[in-house]
Order: sequence, then structure tokens, then C-alpha cells
Amino acid sequence: MIRLTCGRLHLGLALALWTLPVFDVALADGGSRVVSLGGSVTEIVVALGAGDRLVGRDSTSTWPPEVMDLPDVGYLRALSAEGVLGLGPDLVLAEADAGPPEAVEALKAAGVPYVAMPGATDHAGILDKIEAVAAALDLEAEGAALADKVGAGLEAAEARAAAVTAPKRVLFVLSLQGGRIMAAGEGSSAASIIALAGGVNALEGVKGYAQVTDEAVIAAAPDVILMMDREGSMAISDADVLALPALAETPAARDGRILRMDGLLLLGFGPRTPEAAEKLHDALYPKAG
Repeated sequence: MIRLTCGRLHLGLALALWTLPVFDVALADGGSRVVSLGGSVTEIVVALGAGDRLVGRDSTSTWPPEVMDLPDVGYLRALSAEGVLGLGPDLVLAEADAGPPEAVEALKAAGVPYVAMPGATDHAGILDKIEAVAAALDLEAEGAALADKVGAGLEAAEARAAAVTAPKRVLFVLSLQGGRIMAAGEGSSAASIIALAGGVNALEGVKGYAQVTDEAVIAAAPDVILMMDREGSMAISDADVLALPALAETPAARDGRILRMDGLLLLGFGPRTPEAAEKLHDALYPKAG
């Protein structure tokens, strides 16, 4: 794995951000009043030792627990520029899919430096995101150290996945609203973490997240059904799964192989992704005894 050295971090940041099609970028010299938009970005800020600079977060930023004490500016993709600006930030760090676009443009028009992070969910993309956050905070050395640590964890996960001789077929179910199955196909973030854990995404011929037919679910024949561990109205119980014939007929449902993981841990693609991959791997391939 080729890594960027500290002296090349700004070049790596510029190249990564140049590829983003939606956002213009304004860099700041570190920032002392930072609003972080996106759970993985917030995790990186704290992991870099800059949690004391945070003055606000979005609602997907729930880890580590202490960030829950920060003002919440709303959901990542439904932001209010006024809510962010009301916190008086001198730097906004955002995941690539923060929005809506008009809110982002309003933040830029107000003159607040706004840095949109690389959004790839592979090994290199995670490290690029860490380095981009570190460069924006003027913490390149800390970023290099964190990237090395996370990179080592990702390499261990990849080695573990490569050693699997009979990979499990995993169907990630995003929602079951109205009895319609929304699941993860090829190129989705869920497919990325499934592969890193040594599994195979069961849903073939579907791109991204999509509503799928009963026939597609039955044909997928998953060994395991994977979902986010949610509460309240978004929770999906085993009974909800088994109430749908297409899911109830899968090998996963028949064998009681329905797994749940914290959504940010599972799909955040930040410093805790090696932990997520290990936990999912262990759940897919439990040790005997």
C-alpha cells in the first residue's frame, strides 16, 4: 500500500477534492470553530485530537458519545444554512453527500470555508478522507499517524477476508417500508463492508440501493440478512422480516441468520471501519465452541 507522506498531504487533498463534481472548496488554516457534517468526518476530527474545536454537528454524528452534547444542525442531506451559520463557524467540514445543494451554496456565499471530503468507500478512500480532514485542520502529522493506524487495520481485514474459502452470501436490507424491500446492490457502501468482512453481496444485477422484487430476493438466496440496528419507528424486527414471504423463504431466515449492527459503525467508513469489518466477519463466521 503506497501512502502519502506528510509533505504530500496537501497535494493529495487537492487531487482528491478536484474529483468531486458538486462542491467548490475553500480551505482554512485549521479553524477554531468547526461544524462537522457527517458521522465519519466527526469521528475523524475527534480521533485527530481536535474534538475541542467542534461547535456543532449533524444528526448522523453520534460517535464518540461526547459529541452528542454539541448542537445538532439537522440531518446531513437536509441541512439549513441558517442553522449552521448560527453557530458562528470559521470552518465547515462535510461529507461529499451533504446537502441540499442550495444550503451548501448559501454557506459558501456567506464566506465560511467549506471543505467537502472524498467519498469513496474503499481502503484508499478511507485514508484519503482522514488525510483531507487532517489537512483542513492543519494537523498533517496527526493525520499521517491516524491513517497509518487505520490502514494497518484495513490490511488486516483484507487478509482475513482473503482467507475465507466459502464466503457467505449477505443481503443488506435498508428498509421494509410499506412491505417493499429496499436492499443493497453492487457498488453500494454496504457491498463494500460486506466484501471487507469476507462475505459476498447476495444481490446481483442491481446497482446501489434499490427496491427489489420478491423474485430477486429469492434468487439472491442469502445465507445472512444484514440490517442496521435501529430504534423507534425505523426499527425492523425479526417478525417484520419473517412477515414478508420473499425474505421468510431465504436460507438466512430459515436458519435464523439475521444480523444487526450500528449503522454508523457499519457504513461510516472512517476510523472504526477495521473494527466494523472484524465484528461483521466474526458474526458471519462464528468460531465453534
